[in-house]
Amino acid sequence: MADKAVTEPGADRPARKLSDGALRARAEKAARVRDQLMVSAARVVGDHGYRDASVQRITADAGLAQGTFYLYFASRQALFDELLPHFGLQMLEQVRLRSEDVHGFLEREEMGMKAVVEYLHENPWFWRLLNEAEVEAPVAWQRHHEEVTRRYVSFLKRARAAGDLTGYSVAELATLAQLLVAARDYIYRTHLTTHGRGKKVPPAVLKTYRKFIENGLAPRDPEPPAG
Repeated sequence: MADKAVTEPGADRPARKLSDGALRARAEKAARVRDQLMVSAARVVGDHGYRDASVQRITADAGLAQGTFYLYFASRQALFDELLPHFGLQMLEQVRLRSEDVHGFLEREEMGMKAVVEYLHENPWFWRLLNEAEVEAPVAWQRHHEEVTRRYVSFLKRARAAGDLTGYSVAELATLAQLLVAARDYIYRTHLTTHGRGKKVPPAVLKTYRKFIENGLAPRDPEPPAG
């Protein structure tokens, strides 16, 4: 196996050679350290908020020296601009995996909400990470919401093509996605504010959400009188 030369800054010639295996090991270690900094930053933001999520607190949580932080991120804000999109994609991937074997629009929508509830229960810091980002990390907030809306619209388009949502035109699906996202967010916000971080949304609330998306808000015809 050919060796690759690694030149240290300021040197006129390669200081040493690393094998392909050693380079892969170094890259894997760097990826692990970077991921640990992201996880620690999310926890610290969850506990203290963005403004008090200092580099010192983040690296202390990660068990790293403060100088290590700047090997991976140019600044604290550079990290914040990546944080929400990173964990937002993680949450969306959990939704996808939980829903991939479920068929039918209503069933997938219900399972999607359950998957988000599970993610919030497992990662209670996410809610503060999301809600403070609009002010403290607007670039991240914008990227996250664009991705959530894009995926939701794609889901609704597939449902419509399969024969569901026939009462809505394709042009209306983006607005419908925003309405459903807003309904979910308010349920999460109200429950977590009332009952505290890490608590699950009660099954009765999920049942009501399913009833809402199934029947909508339009009044139903009264039941015919018995007899």
